Amino acid sequence: MPLTTPRDDDADDDRPRPGPMHFPDIRAACSPAEWKVRVQLAACYRLMDLYGMSDLIANHISARVPGEDDAFLINAYGLLYEEITASSLIKINGKGEILAQPDFGEPGYGVNQAGFVIHSAIHRARHEVECVIHTHTWPGMALSSLSCGLLPMNQTAMRFARIGYHDYQGVVLDPSEQESLVRDLGANNALILRNHGLLTVGNTIAEAFNAMHRLELSAKAQLAAMACNTDLHAVPEDCIEKTYQNYQPNVRRPFGVLEWPALIRKLDRLDQSYKL
Repeated sequence: MPLTTPRDDDADDDRPRPGPMHFPDIRAACSPAEWKVRVQLAACYRLMDLYGMSDLIANHISARVPGEDDAFLINAYGLLYEEITASSLIKINGKGEILAQPDFGEPGYGVNQAGFVIHSAIHRARHEVECVIHTHTWPGMALSSLSCGLLPMNQTAMRFARIGYHDYQGVVLDPSEQESLVRDLGANNALILRNHGLLTVGNTIAEAFNAMHRLELSAKAQLAAMACNTDLHAVPEDCIEKTYQNYQPNVRRPFGVLEWPALIRKLDRLDQSYKL
């Protein structure tokens, strides 16, 4: 919801008013490059919620801090995606040490352990990756539970003709799982966590969001088609490969370049409090 300002005549009225949670502004403690990423990452959280890809306070999106080899930003565990602001993001390193965070007061929000284990592993192994997104949407969880995995049954799904799969080993709390997680992701930009959910990465926040949006659409389309209880029309393998190649970085502009500014305009029309 947009920020609200009380009128003079109801300044003493202590009834609750709509508006975002407020956190101490930490802009002065950040480099301009870090603050820019904070704003973009906060926008990504809001957009994920806007497009129905959030799960209460669960899940996490992280972004690498520019100019710092071992630091990334992630959400405070306890906030809804719609509440996240640039100042509320926690700066953490690969050892799990908190480098910067606002004063959250009595709630004393920290970092979700599973979020740390997953995101620190990928940021450490894939230095070109700026952003990592992990979701528990119902289409993603349903797809992750199918033995057939993601089928290249339509043009959007063919973008993920080469996608990683990671077998379920329980809640991702043990750092010993990081090695297999990174290995299963490989050089891909998307990973299906079996019996769990979805994960995407990108060289930019916009790229990672685009990948997750399209992977989510692919999951929904497959589930809808399979629910029709009729044979699926197969596409020849050479056509699938040709389509997959058309989605690769060497033949097209980076994903997100065109739509991300439009998404930010949309978000700004709805609520600009993510920038605080």
